Formats: sequence, C-alpha cells, structure tokens
Amino acid sequence: MSIVITWMAQSGFQIKTEKKDLYIDLVYYKKYEKKIGHSFEKADIMLITHGHGDHCQPATLQKVRKQDTIMIAPSHCAKKIGGPVTTLNPGEKAVFNGITVTAVEAYNDKRFKSPGNPWHPRGYGVGYIITIEGKTFYHAGDTDLIPEMRNLGHIDVAFLPTGDKYTMDNVEASEAAIVINPDLVFSMHRWDTNPEEFREKIEKNSGIEVVILEEGESYTLE
Repeated sequence: MSIVITWMAQSGFQIKTEKKDLYIDLVYYKKYEKKIGHSFEKADIMLITHGHGDHCQPATLQKVRKQDTIMIAPSHCAKKIGGPVTTLNPGEKAVFNGITVTAVEAYNDKRFKSPGNPWHPRGYGVGYIITIEGKTFYHAGDTDLIPEMRNLGHIDVAFLPTGDKYTMDNVEASEAAIVINPDLVFSMHRWDTNPEEFREKIEKNSGIEVVILEEGESYTLE
C-alpha cells in the first residue's frame, strides 16, 4: 500500500494513506498559495512540534480540524490551539487508531539568541516518531544534531531541518542523517540554503536516499 508524502511549507508535511490523513506542523503562507493552495484535506491526526508561528498556526489548524481530529502538541501549543489536545513529553508514546506516536527530544545546544539563551531550549518543543502502515517516520522538529538522535531505533523516513540559524545547517543535518540512517530523508525548514549540498554530503557518505521537494510537491512511498 502506497503512502503519499507532501511537503506543504516550512516544516509542514502531509502523510496520506488510503484511510488516514496525518499532518505535522501544518502552516499556510499566502506566497505559497499557487503552489499548494489553501483547501487542505481534513485531518485525522495533527501533530505540532512547538509553538513558534512557522509551526503552530491555530487558524490554519482549525481549517482542517474535524470534530474527531486527534491533536497532539506540547502544552504551550495546546493553550493556543484550544479544544482537546494530547500532550506527549519526550519518551512518551501513545497509539491512536493503530498509529503509534512517540515524542522525542528536539532542542538547540549550539544556536543561541544570546549567550546561554537557545532559540529552542530543551523542554520547549519535541520531535515525533510516527509508525503508520508499517513505516516509521521521524520528524525532527526544530533542533540541532543532538545525542538523542543516536538512539531513535529504525527509521524508514526522516524529515530534517537544514536552514541554519535556528536549526541544523546542511552540513550538520547531513551528519544527523548518517547518524540516524533512515532509508529516506527529506530536507525541510531550509530557508534559502541549497538542499543540493545536503544531498551531496549524504549520498557521498552513505546509502541513504535523499528527496528534495518544492512546496506542494509529493513523493509516493511504496
């Protein structure tokens, strides 16, 4: 059974199976309207990694939220989103209609607003490991290359930020990919950095397949 992965914008992805629509960090920007539109399919599950506006947009979430949509987000996001929201702390796991979601660490230990003040302090946001239709996906959230990435277990598909300043850059993200060793890796949150540098460093040093999408483009995972 195929799974369709669509990069919506920034760190936002849709993972679509025959029966389920799952979104991670869904956001909407008018500049992308011609590419991705704004009439998204209704969500069965929505995950938010942290509360920054390029990851958590309550108005956008409400457009795709159904009465029974399962919302998963850190507690500071839950207050913004409203309604029933499940909060998972790093290491916590839950199963929703056969889909397993585990929260993992995501934080900066190298990138700071000011000395000792990281853009994403430990405990603010999370990444997620999602198992759906027999495939395991890792969405890193906003993070540097952190030690916890060495203990994620088997990952089929990884979504890694490559934009620098707030997260890993191409070089560090390629190192993270090699550490995690997924079958497939996607670049996200990449600002104006060149994803071909990310691809080149990974493919030169591993057998990992790198997928570079533009906003609104999809990849079918068989």
